[in-house]
Amino acid sequence: MKKLQTLLAIAVGGVLLGMGLVATAQPVKPGYATVVRVEGVASYSLDGGATKIPLVAGKYLEAGATIYTGDASVVDVILGRAVQFPQAASGPQRVSYAVDAPVRGYASYRPAAEQNAVRVLANSTLAIDKLSTTSSGADTVGDTELDLKQGSIYASVKKLSPTAEYLVKTPTGIAGVRGTELFLSLNPDGTIKDLAVYHTSNNAGLVLAVTFPNGTTQTYTIKDGEIWTSGNPVPSPISPDLHRFLREVFPILRTPFYQLISFNPDHTIVLESTDF
Repeated sequence: MKKLQTLLAIAVGGVLLGMGLVATAQPVKPGYATVVRVEGVASYSLDGGATKIPLVAGKYLEAGATIYTGDASVVDVILGRAVQFPQAASGPQRVSYAVDAPVRGYASYRPAAEQNAVRVLANSTLAIDKLSTTSSGADTVGDTELDLKQGSIYASVKKLSPTAEYLVKTPTGIAGVRGTELFLSLNPDGTIKDLAVYHTSNNAGLVLAVTFPNGTTQTYTIKDGEIWTSGNPVPSPISPDLHRFLREVFPILRTPFYQLISFNPDHTIVLESTDF
């Protein structure tokens, strides 16, 4: 993996140097992955899978956590600063607290402000290896490293500052992401099945470094509307059907807006709309 990261740094380094920007040292703070949607059965672990805890909407995870999804399950997370959901107060018996704090109340889901988001699909394992935030003027940037060990994800990453780094690792490859909407799927043996790029900032493309069974490593630049598939020597245009599907998925994923649930003293429900 170190070799892959070195190759990836060489491939994208020229772009950053060409921009002529000098980063100003800023305090680095831990980032969080806030779980904003869970469908089906999902869990997380802080010890590499030895102990798994049921995952619920409202939980936030730090670097070192791993997310697991079961059959027909979906988990959406927002990456960056912790999203402070209000704690649910005492309410009807059908509303219960999660077994692990801190967890916030949660009610429903619809689009609003853009965020860095990841959708973990069924039968997937996604580790959060690194997640930090750094204040940079009016913006907040940070370094993110995700490790997809099995399964599939959609990722929507807003345009990053040149000082920020966002990597998606797999057992046999690593992708450098800079303002990208992508779909990444692995084969059962952990090799990359395909990586589709729907959109990148300024059509800059996504840089992918792949190590093959014979030990050789190759880097690819995947442009908007292209897909890299195992067994093909170069990226190719995505199919019209896949393009239409991604066009529907990403506006929802990249603009999550959630209504949060709390209660009045008489136990009537109050829905609080919170724009992330």
